[in-house]
Amino acid sequence: MKPILLLLLLSFILSSTLPAQTLNALVTGKITDTKGKSLEAVNISLKGFPIGTTSDRNGKYTLRIPANREITLQFSMIGYQISQKRLNAKAGEEIELNLLLDESSEHIQEVQVSSQARQQNMTRIDPQFGQVIPDASSGAVEALIKTLPGVSTNNELSAQYSVRGGNYDENLVYVNDIEVYRPFLVRSGQQEGLSFINSDLVSSIEFSSGGFDAKYGDKMASVLDIRYRKPSSFGASASASLLGGSLHVEDATKNQKLSFIGGARYKTNRYLLNSLDEDGDYNPRYTDLQAMVNYRVSESWEVSFLGNIAQNDYLFIPQTRTTTFGTWTQPLETKVYFDGQEKDHFNTKLGALSFNFHPNAHLNLKLIASAFQTKEEVNYDILGEYYLNELEQDWSNAGTGDSVLNLGVGSFLNHARNKLNAKVYSLTHKGAYNSDLHLLNWGFKIQHEEIDDKVNEWVMRDSTGYSLPYSDSELLLYSTVNTDNQFTTWQASAHVQDTWAVPINTGDLYLTSGIRANYRHYSSELVFSPRVSITYIPQWEKQFTFHLSGGGYAQPPFFKELKDREGNIHPEVKAQKSWQIVTGSEYLFQAWDRPFRFKSELYFKYFSRLTPYQVENVQIRYLADQQAKGYAAGLDLSIHGEFVSGIQSWASISLLQTKENIEGDGHGWIPRPTDQFLTFSLFFQDYFPGNPSYKVHLAAFYGSRLPTGPPNGERYMDTFRMPPYRRIDLGISKSIISAETSAAKKGFLKPIKDLSLSLEVLNLLGIKNTVSYFWVSSNYGDMFGVPNYLTERKLNLKLAMKF
Repeated sequence: MKPILLLLLLSFILSSTLPAQTLNALVTGKITDTKGKSLEAVNISLKGFPIGTTSDRNGKYTLRIPANREITLQFSMIGYQISQKRLNAKAGEEIELNLLLDESSEHIQEVQVSSQARQQNMTRIDPQFGQVIPDASSGAVEALIKTLPGVSTNNELSAQYSVRGGNYDENLVYVNDIEVYRPFLVRSGQQEGLSFINSDLVSSIEFSSGGFDAKYGDKMASVLDIRYRKPSSFGASASASLLGGSLHVEDATKNQKLSFIGGARYKTNRYLLNSLDEDGDYNPRYTDLQAMVNYRVSESWEVSFLGNIAQNDYLFIPQTRTTTFGTWTQPLETKVYFDGQEKDHFNTKLGALSFNFHPNAHLNLKLIASAFQTKEEVNYDILGEYYLNELEQDWSNAGTGDSVLNLGVGSFLNHARNKLNAKVYSLTHKGAYNSDLHLLNWGFKIQHEEIDDKVNEWVMRDSTGYSLPYSDSELLLYSTVNTDNQFTTWQASAHVQDTWAVPINTGDLYLTSGIRANYRHYSSELVFSPRVSITYIPQWEKQFTFHLSGGGYAQPPFFKELKDREGNIHPEVKAQKSWQIVTGSEYLFQAWDRPFRFKSELYFKYFSRLTPYQVENVQIRYLADQQAKGYAAGLDLSIHGEFVSGIQSWASISLLQTKENIEGDGHGWIPRPTDQFLTFSLFFQDYFPGNPSYKVHLAAFYGSRLPTGPPNGERYMDTFRMPPYRRIDLGISKSIISAETSAAKKGFLKPIKDLSLSLEVLNLLGIKNTVSYFWVSSNYGDMFGVPNYLTERKLNLKLAMKF
C-alpha cells in the first residue's frame, strides 16, 4: 500500500515540473471601478477549473490559462457585479484584458465598510478552497483556518483550533454578525459533530489571529467572520463520501426581493474511528439543517432570518484495546478488556432575525435578535480490566514482541450522568457611517443567559487487588464530582471605533482607534478595552504594507470558567485580561511571472489575569479556584502565491512561547497547555499541465510537543511533553463535467453544471499521533501514561456535483 501511495504523490509532484509554457497562454490586465479606482483583492478564476488569482493593490493581475480551447474568466468581488469574459488563446500568446467592475446595486453601505476593513488586520480567504482541501473533521472552513500562521491543531477529528497560545474558548466565531457556539460537554474529537459553519453556504471568510478591532467581541485569541451568500438565481449542490454527505439549494425571485439559501448535512466518522486502538461498536450520527431567508422590503429596508437545528448522537460500545508504546529499551503493551457503553446526545438550535436599514450610501443600521439553545447529555458506564506488560526487546529472538514480564494488573469503572441545558438570548445593534476620510462603527449588545448544569461523575480504580486510594475501613472512589448548578445572569457590551484615512502624500495611512466596554452582572464587573491599529502602505516601487496594532482584550467568564474541577461555582471569578501588541509587514512581489505574498508578524501578549485550565483531548477543565499571570510571544511567517501557475497555495511557520505563573502555588513560571514552540502547515495545489481537470490537493501539518500531565494532578505537574503532531492529507480529483463540457451534455446530465470525483488519502504517511494519555498503575505503584492514538491511514471517496 505504501509504495503505491508514494508513487501517486511522486507522479503529481513531477508533473508540476514538466514544461507547460507551450500548453498555456498568458492573460494580464488591470481592474478598476466606475470611478477609475484600482480594485485590490478581486478574484479572477477560470470557470470550471481550479485555476485563479487575485489582483494586487494596483488592480493588476497575471494569469496563465490553457491554450487552444475556449475558456471563461470570471471576475468577482464582494460589492461588485460578477463579470465574465470568454477567451480562446493560442499557445504562448499574451493577452491584455483590462476590466471595469460595476458596483452592486444592493447593500453598498455594507460593502464600503467591508472594503475598508480589509485594509486593517483581517485575512481574507477564498471559500472555494474549502471545497477541495482534504479533511477528516468535515469542517471545511476550519480546515482552511488551521493552515494559517499562528493557528495550530493536534486533532484531525476536531474542528477546534488554538491561536497564538489561546485555547478553543478564546476564539470568536460570527456568521452574518451572529455569534455562534459549540457544544459544551464534548470531551473528545470522536464525539464532536458538525461544525456550525456550512461551507456550501459561505460567500466570504475573514480571519484575525490577534490585534483585532474593538468592533469584535470579548475574546482574547482570534476572530472568524463568516458571511453567507445572498443568491440572485437558482443553484444547488450535492456531495457524498464515506464520511457523510451534504445537499444545498438556493434561489431568488425575479425581482430579487426574496432569496433563500439552505443546506442539510450528515456526518458519520465511524469509518475513521474503526482505525483507533479501542475496538468496539462505534455508531456516531450527526445531522443538521440550516437556512437563511432574505427579504428586501424596499431600497432601504431588508429583513433576514438565519436558522439552524443540529442533532448529534454518539454511541460507543467498547470491547478491547491493545496499545504498544514505550521506548527501544523498554517496549510496553497495554491490553484492556471492556464492558459497558457510552451514549451521548448534543442537540442545538439557533434562530436570528435581522433588520437592516441603509437610507443612503453613507449610513447603515442593523438590529439583530437571536436565541440559542443547547441540550446535552453525556452518559457512560464503562468497566475496564487492564494488563500492563513489558515486551521482548531482543530483535534476534524469534519471540520479539511477545510479553516477557507483567508489570501491572488493574481495573477501573467510569460512570457519568451529565446534563446541560443552556439558553442564550441577545439583542444587538450595529451601525456604520462612512464619509470621505472616516468610517465610524458603533454598537451595543444585551445578552441573557440561563444555565442548568448537572454533573454526576465518579471513577473507581483498582490496582493489583487494592482499591485506589487504599483504605482498610471503607471503599473510596478514585475521583468523584456531583453538582447541580442553576443560575441566570445577563451582560451588556458596547463599542465605538473610527477608521481615519489620514491624508498624506507618501502613500496610504489608516488609523483605527476604538474602545469596548463590557458589564457582567454575575460578577458585578465592568471592563474597558481600548484598542488601536495603524496601517501604512508606502508609495514604493516594491509593494509593502506595514501595520501595528494593540490594546486591551478581556474575556468575561462564561459558566465553564466559573467551575473548578469538583464542579463548584466560583462567583468571584473575574474576566481574564490581556494587553497585546502585534506588528508586521506584507510584501507583494512577482516570481516566475506569478504573484506572491510574503507576510510576517511579531506579537507579544501579557496576561494580567488568567484562569488556569487543563486539557484532555478537546475537553477544557478550568481551575476556577486559582488565578495566574502569563505571557505569550511569537513570530508568524507565511508565503502565499502561485507555486504552480494559475493556482493558489501557501505555507505557514510559527514560533511560540507561552507561560503562566499561578499565584500562591510556589512553582513559578510553567508552560501553558498550548505551549507549542514550532508549528508548520502547508496547503498545496497542482494539476496536470494542459489538462487542469486532473487536480491534486495536499494539506500538511506539524506541531511540536505539547505539555501534559497525570490525571487529577496539580497544574504545575503538567510539564511532560507529548510527541509532535505530524500529518499529511492528500486529495486527487477528476472534473468529469465542467463549464467547458456543459454544451455536450444530454439527457439526465443536462442540469449538472459541475461533477467531480475525488480520492482522499487521509494520514498519507500512516503516523500514529498522540492526543492524550490513559494512565495505569504498575504493581510497584508507578504510573504509566498509555498514549491515546488518533486515526491511522484511511481512504475516502467523494462525489460532488453542482446544478
